[in-house]
Amino acid sequence: MKYYRDTYLEINLDNVTHNITHLMAKTKDMTLMAVIKADSYGHGAFMIAKTLLASGVSHFAVATVDEAIELRRAKIVCPILVLGGIRTLDLPLIHKYQLTISVHSLDWVKKAIEVYHGKPIRIHFKVDTGMGRLGMTHKEELIQAIKLIEFNPHFDFVGIFSHLATSEEQDDFYYQMQLKRFEEMLEGIDLTNKLVHIANSAGTFKSKPKFVNMVRIGLMINGLKPSKNVLLDFELKPSLSLYSSLVQVKTVPKGEKLSYNGIYETQETEFIGTIPIGYADGYDRRLENGRVYIDGEYCSIVGRICMDYCLVKLPKPYPEGTKVELIGEHISIDEYAEKIKTNNYQATCIFSDRLPRVYCKNGKIIKTINRRLLANMGGIK
Repeated sequence: MKYYRDTYLEINLDNVTHNITHLMAKTKDMTLMAVIKADSYGHGAFMIAKTLLASGVSHFAVATVDEAIELRRAKIVCPILVLGGIRTLDLPLIHKYQLTISVHSLDWVKKAIEVYHGKPIRIHFKVDTGMGRLGMTHKEELIQAIKLIEFNPHFDFVGIFSHLATSEEQDDFYYQMQLKRFEEMLEGIDLTNKLVHIANSAGTFKSKPKFVNMVRIGLMINGLKPSKNVLLDFELKPSLSLYSSLVQVKTVPKGEKLSYNGIYETQETEFIGTIPIGYADGYDRRLENGRVYIDGEYCSIVGRICMDYCLVKLPKPYPEGTKVELIGEHISIDEYAEKIKTNNYQATCIFSDRLPRVYCKNGKIIKTINRRLLANMGGIK
């Protein structure tokens, strides 16, 4: 598939394979659920899922029904857990696409039993141990919900889980408190043949709580650590790079103001390059002291990031069309995230659909996905 601007995300699928191979080896006593929500954190859920399946991954999780349906339409047939809340009116659709859903309250269970009388839908109960979002906080509520489901032929209780709030931090106090709450909630419940999970990427390599037999890993699949506090005895390889090219190079005299609000003024005669990427692509307007890598040189971004363009100060007048690395081997996503005052999760998720995803394997491009063109072409095949 084509794209018509030399600005794109490149995804190295060999690095994804490397990462998941090591992660599965380290968690071989548990089932690994690959979390590929938010388009696999901006990397492209369909192609990441295909790569993970080839490496032996058997379970996926996403955030929304829409994300799950997209995978089903792309012929991904293994179990997919929807982590977010589900409207009971959508239960027939859930069955149609054979999805597994998250159940977070007794009231939801009662309403679902009233309105849905179709073939069994698989469910995981969600327990809130301290995140404060979705989930049951009282054991009595959980037990009542389980009893209602177990005696109902239209639902199948297959798992139970919670979510860690501070697993990436050095201080383990809150983390241990959540594990204790989780174990207390599950004590005495028949968990035979049930999937039990609480660990996210950051919690996977910490102490294993009682009853747990599954881990959920998302960010690390794509080669990124949730924080510097996560210690691993193997190398993660980032899979995402961001490239563009110079579309114009100007010689600008001293004293000229550049970009919106004139926040940069040339201090001498300078070579200024224009790059066709901006905040509409997810290249953040808050970027401070940013830099790019061109022909072996780091070049400073000057002026304000525009919607469609940004400017860089060049050491010499490079030819138009010269390749620009914005994120990659020389500029990590973690460096970029720090300069826009966020974490690497958000930094990759906010890259927009204006950026084509170019997938590489063994040093060759194997597929290009341009979602802007796909919107009118029937989706991913």
